[in-house]
Amino acid sequence: MMLDASVAPPAAIDAAPDPLPKLSAALPPLFLGGEIYRHSSYGKKHPLSIPRVTVAMDLARAMGWLDETRYLDSPMATEAQLARFHARDYIAAVRQAERDQRVDLETSQRYGLGKLENPVFPEMYRRPAIAVGAAIQAAELLRDGGVVYSPASGTHHARPGRASGFCFFNAPVLGILSLLDQGLDRILYIDLDAHHGDGVQDAFHDDERVLTVSIHEGGRWPHTGKLEDRAGGMARNLPVPAGFHDSELRYLVEEALIPLACAFRPQAMVIQTGADALADDPLSRLSLSNRALWHAVSELLGLAPRTLVVGGGGYNPWSVGRAWAGIWAVLCGIDPAGTPLTPEAVSVLRGLTWDRREGRNPPTHWFDRLHDAPREGPVRDEIRMVAAATRDL
Repeated sequence: MMLDASVAPPAAIDAAPDPLPKLSAALPPLFLGGEIYRHSSYGKKHPLSIPRVTVAMDLARAMGWLDETRYLDSPMATEAQLARFHARDYIAAVRQAERDQRVDLETSQRYGLGKLENPVFPEMYRRPAIAVGAAIQAAELLRDGGVVYSPASGTHHARPGRASGFCFFNAPVLGILSLLDQGLDRILYIDLDAHHGDGVQDAFHDDERVLTVSIHEGGRWPHTGKLEDRAGGMARNLPVPAGFHDSELRYLVEEALIPLACAFRPQAMVIQTGADALADDPLSRLSLSNRALWHAVSELLGLAPRTLVVGGGGYNPWSVGRAWAGIWAVLCGIDPAGTPLTPEAVSVLRGLTWDRREGRNPPTHWFDRLHDAPREGPVRDEIRMVAAATRDL
């Protein structure tokens, strides 16, 4: 693998690295959201039948962390912008499916539309196009440095010509392409979702300007991202076992992610913060608390002068809403675990419903505090081996 001459060689990882560029305190973080997410649903029986982005928005406002000077409505990406990565016939098929609210068998089989995971629903074109528009806008806002948060823009599975894994358009890829358009040549993508960030890895598998790193549950769909998989050389994969807990994520951040960042010296970083690795999520067997996710984001901030933080998976409305609101607090320099909920925030949480067994009698901690109890434990040998195998370039 060829690296820029300014990048530290692998031997430098164990030595004290040169100071990385730090975020300017004069650039407060910005939050990109949108009201389209408030009532949009993939369908009553789909995991994305729940509100997520607007729960994080509402909680952040209810806690007094988000005022209108820090919030921007997300624009919808144009067809030309989507076509930077996606095939035009696929874009047209998604648009047509939204218009008709149906797809024929040929369209379904060719583009992955209208299937259980990627259903036809009223906003199936506009919603993902707005998530992409946010990622592109974020890249422009980061031109001179700073932090931008777009919880809707973690759609990391979408393929150039096919929907995949609840993702119709790939917002992280299009955001990274927009950063590359600015002349940047070292962009670090870190994926903390329970599912491997396959769409982003494959988009940049042989592009020496983009290093993709994914921590995900081994053996889970999409069944990619094995430890030895380095794509074209610019990927590092850290598959973890069931029961992966706070101590183990902290170990991987300290022993793998930070050394990789110090060696690569990114000019920009994208952090995907899927909340499906949390213990309260139904679609993984991982056991993180939201504190672990917040700590990881806090430790990674400052490793690049430009940082885009996006969401991702997360299929319990209480756990994902609390986690993503807490990430915004972290980006603002606030400890979400040390801040009592306001009555307005409690009202937001008590207004949520979830049509699953766990949602019919939810535990009280989903309502009375933002933070989970820590989920610590011994770091298993498998985790140590994963870190040792991936910390170098």
